[in-house]
Amino acid sequence: MCFSAEASFAGSAVISAIGITTFRKAAAPVYKLFAAIPLIFGIQQFAEGILWITLKSGEHDPLQAAATYVFLVTALVIWPVMIPLAMWLIEENRQRKRILTGLLLVGALLGLYYAFCLIAYDVTPRIQSFHIQYIDEFPAQLVPVAFGCYLISTVLPLFVSSVRRMWVFGVLIVLSCLVTAVFFSVYLTSVWCFFAALISGVIFWILHGLRDTEEQPVEYAAS
Repeated sequence: MCFSAEASFAGSAVISAIGITTFRKAAAPVYKLFAAIPLIFGIQQFAEGILWITLKSGEHDPLQAAATYVFLVTALVIWPVMIPLAMWLIEENRQRKRILTGLLLVGALLGLYYAFCLIAYDVTPRIQSFHIQYIDEFPAQLVPVAFGCYLISTVLPLFVSSVRRMWVFGVLIVLSCLVTAVFFSVYLTSVWCFFAALISGVIFWILHGLRDTEEQPVEYAAS
């Protein structure tokens, strides 16, 4: 979260509660990964709340390092793989599924690249102007390419999916990215993840909308 520890923990609690409810709603195994997205966002925001506390106190270096890497591994390694994989699992259209396979490959390669960077290079978080900035030593010449691949693997699958209402999720993510890039570009990782966490609440709405349509191939669990 980009404002305070209290806001991070509050956001984490709300998103996690939505995530638990959403996960319980998705009785079909193919929907479980998609339904888990809000819950993972909640965990990610909780990690950044811990980071706020440790940065302000100047103590608990091991806890600060753990919170930093929980947040960044989720942001840079998990999301580029999880989003296209979740879309691939629920997609029934063969042509779209082939496209999602390619996007999943891009995400997997990007995740491996970021995993290598997190191991090989230092990352230093700091509080600046009511935001958390992650200062890294990743190869500067690859930053635009990596960011382009990140958008391809995390945003494009939402528009490729044939699932009803999924495009709304995609549009909201794109708008949040644009707002973050224009107003919070220095804090892109932190702020965009915050916006995406809030937006992930629409996943409940998407799954709920599938209950009475032919796009939902299985029964839902009782509320």
